[in-house]
Amino acid sequence: MNKLVSIAVAGAVSVLASTAAFAQEKWDLPAGYPPGNFHSKNLEQFADDVRTGTDGKLDITVHPGASLFKVPEIKRAVQTGQAQIGELLMVVLENEDPIFGVDNVPFLATSFDDARKLADAQRPFVEKRLADQGMRLLYWVPWPPQGFYSPKPLETIDDLAGLKFRSYGPSAARLGELAGMQVTTVQAAELSQAFATGRVNAMISSGSTGYDSKLWEHVTHFYDVQAWLPKNMIIVNEQAWQGLDEATRAAVTEAAATAEERGWAESERLTNFYLDEFRKNGMTVSAPSEALKAGFRDIGEELQADWVARAGADGEALLSAYRGN
Repeated sequence: MNKLVSIAVAGAVSVLASTAAFAQEKWDLPAGYPPGNFHSKNLEQFADDVRTGTDGKLDITVHPGASLFKVPEIKRAVQTGQAQIGELLMVVLENEDPIFGVDNVPFLATSFDDARKLADAQRPFVEKRLADQGMRLLYWVPWPPQGFYSPKPLETIDDLAGLKFRSYGPSAARLGELAGMQVTTVQAAELSQAFATGRVNAMISSGSTGYDSKLWEHVTHFYDVQAWLPKNMIIVNEQAWQGLDEATRAAVTEAAATAEERGWAESERLTNFYLDEFRKNGMTVSAPSEALKAGFRDIGEELQADWVARAGADGEALLSAYRGN
């Protein structure tokens, strides 16, 4: 009898040890954009790559469309461990620290090549700030260049006055105010309703956002201003990260690097696709007139100077690195 009990106990211990060895870690990843958005699709592929690369040891569930947390809440959720990992538009953190909003400074970086250079210069500053708050940057992906959605033709910057302007962050809000527009902050998940109800009737954003929200149902014109290329960043709670074994962290790091390259390439590929879709659905897509472009650039210069003043020495160092000085 004692021998049988010993065998049973040994078997139970073996099963428990085996279960512990292959225990699956589950992470939640809140995100703010619709399931069909290219950022969300990239997140799903990232999660699949992590499952494959870790042989199922780490299972990441993506929660798109602000279904778990709204975009402005995601950083805090990751920092406090309510979610282990999350994706958010960086510029929503600009009031906390201007460094997070440099990629929204108008006309500082207007092409994908320049956006990459800016991201490289920005990375160490962002990583330091996140580390100080118990988080780390996994990867980031830009939106296509930002254009202006309007319910009417625009010839000069004065034509923007009085429009009901949707902002998604401090930089866009200041641009709207300087152009004499009525500014309202609206997150992507609420965008269609805001336009449908007349709460807003204009915005500066990527073709991706307008496509997701079918804005051709509400506005008639898209001006390809190419003002900036904002980034979404994917961050992870440092304590959760350290709770992974070395092999799992390596697999996540590899999947993140792949997701970053895939996301940048897809954002660039889709840029013209979105504009073609606008045309197919009856929108007028055009470059801004020289007068309108000059008006935007005047505002951009003012906002660049404002950003440098707010960002201080780190801001000057970041821009120096970006410009190769």
